Amino acid sequence: MLGPVFNREASVAPKRSSTYLARGIYLLTLFLLLCTGYLVLDGSRSLFANSDAAKFGGWMFRLLAPLELVILSAFAAVGAAANVAQEKDRRTLLLLLMTRLSGFEIVAGKTASALLTPLSLLVVSLPLFLTLPLLGGVAPSQVFAVFLVIAVSVVVSASVGTVVALWREKTFQSIALTFLILLLLVAAGEILASSPIIDAAWATAISPPRALIAATNTTSNVMTMLRSGEGWFVILGSIVSIGVLAIGISRVRIWNPSREVRLKAPEPETSEEYMRDLSAADPASGGIAVDADAAVGPDSPTTPQSSEGPMSWKVRQPRHVWDNPILWREVRTWAYGRKIIMIRSVFVLIFAIIAAAIWYQVQSGVAMEPSGRIGRAFPAVTIPMAALGVISLVLVNALAVTSITGERDGLALDLLLVTDLRPREFIFGKLFGVMYAAKELILLPLALIIYLGVSGVMTIENMQYAILAAIGLYVFVTMLGIHSGLNYVSGRTATLASLGTVFFLCVGIAICMTIMVSFRGAFQLQLAPFLVMILGGGAALFAALGWRNPSSAIFTAAFALPLITFYAITQFLLQTDHLYVAAALIFGYGFTTAAMMIPALSEFDVPLEVEPSDSPAELSA
Repeated sequence: MLGPVFNREASVAPKRSSTYLARGIYLLTLFLLLCTGYLVLDGSRSLFANSDAAKFGGWMFRLLAPLELVILSAFAAVGAAANVAQEKDRRTLLLLLMTRLSGFEIVAGKTASALLTPLSLLVVSLPLFLTLPLLGGVAPSQVFAVFLVIAVSVVVSASVGTVVALWREKTFQSIALTFLILLLLVAAGEILASSPIIDAAWATAISPPRALIAATNTTSNVMTMLRSGEGWFVILGSIVSIGVLAIGISRVRIWNPSREVRLKAPEPETSEEYMRDLSAADPASGGIAVDADAAVGPDSPTTPQSSEGPMSWKVRQPRHVWDNPILWREVRTWAYGRKIIMIRSVFVLIFAIIAAAIWYQVQSGVAMEPSGRIGRAFPAVTIPMAALGVISLVLVNALAVTSITGERDGLALDLLLVTDLRPREFIFGKLFGVMYAAKELILLPLALIIYLGVSGVMTIENMQYAILAAIGLYVFVTMLGIHSGLNYVSGRTATLASLGTVFFLCVGIAICMTIMVSFRGAFQLQLAPFLVMILGGGAALFAALGWRNPSSAIFTAAFALPLITFYAITQFLLQTDHLYVAAALIFGYGFTTAAMMIPALSEFDVPLEVEPSDSPAELSA
């Protein structure tokens, strides 16, 4: 029904071992989180009482459901955008457009293909969530209501990712715009929720997090939710998905091929080539007849030139290239497309919204209140600043990884390897070039930190620590993107691995801290389950960073980085000397950056083998 594009993916996916490995790892991670919460709570109080078991089941349900929403929605959005962008980079989308496939078969097939993995992960996790009603505190109808909200959110994310990738030319443009559009949807929900003249149900209808929170209410079920805000979200999300796909279906052959990839005849560079082409177009003229208007002026083909060189019909000043051509291209040309200005503009809009919220907190005095006095675990400005920081880090990382995968998919990386370009010129050129292209994404959060220091929310000393730690994190995510792009053959795999690493370090550690703060008890009773989570995360981090070229430095960094991040968050929550927080982050992430950078500076070690998706088993399908 969806066409051969989806049929091929549906027939090939079961033959990949990674399909079953991803499902097993995802379910095991959720199960370990459930076991961690159980061991932590059981160490401080008994779960034999029905009331305690019910509280535990309800709390874990409200923890795992938002986590699943974030993971699957992000996976669907990035996967869909990267899948279509990879087709564009390899020019295979042009072949699809030349066939008899309809726009519906191309757009709907790509969207459904991107939904195979996230929806299968959602179905796999359903039995685990259905064990929570056995503990009490959660009704089975609530579980199905939450899963319905998550499924709609995943479909919306995949639809937006596919259509945006069909619209834009560059991989980074597709991923960044998809990410920012979904964030603007959440921001719009928060703005509507804070408005006193608009019904809060409208905020729930357009915001996936608010719809999920409403669905986890004890009074929610599949029947009653259709008459509430979360039910409106399901209906509105379905309509939005259909509308977005309809736009993509109607415009897919108008947007593609884009102007950047449309083939055109080469223009003549000299007067001899111009006269030869003119003679070929009008043999009777013998190449002599020239338009009168074209014959006037110093740039005309008939204007005599001195002995400086051949007569040229097109004069263009030569451009001086720096000693490092990679850095010159990143800085002096539109290496990531001109539409990157749109991405910067959307980020500035999100920055303005967050900055306005922080300014209001500063003016009202909420930002000045100590966290312990008002019952918070952290200062009031922490959440908006952390949100802006995560958005900025993800976008910079996406820009870095696509800067390499774009070169690979465009077959430019193969040419660079046979030139006299040295590895350090390539690595430093990409590193500084990406940071220059993302200067707005980096400087605006740093400017907001300076504002917090000047306004007195934090001391000048802590402001300096925060700036140094932020710079270290930006360098780390940039080098992580370059490292992933060089070590993974598939651009889609490299993007998911790089962004998944950033997600784990930003969100995964925060989930562990949430469990620790919520289940307050003796630390010696919580240490064992947390070590399991940290060591498991370190093993996954080592698999992502060193699966192709493992080293002792990457092994040490992979297992030490989660512990260092855990320590830094703990010190921040305790509100002790922030020098320890900055020092831990700078040392830990600096060592990991060096572990990835030093081998890359020694030689070009880039895999050029065939992508795993071209295996004989898949080709036979």
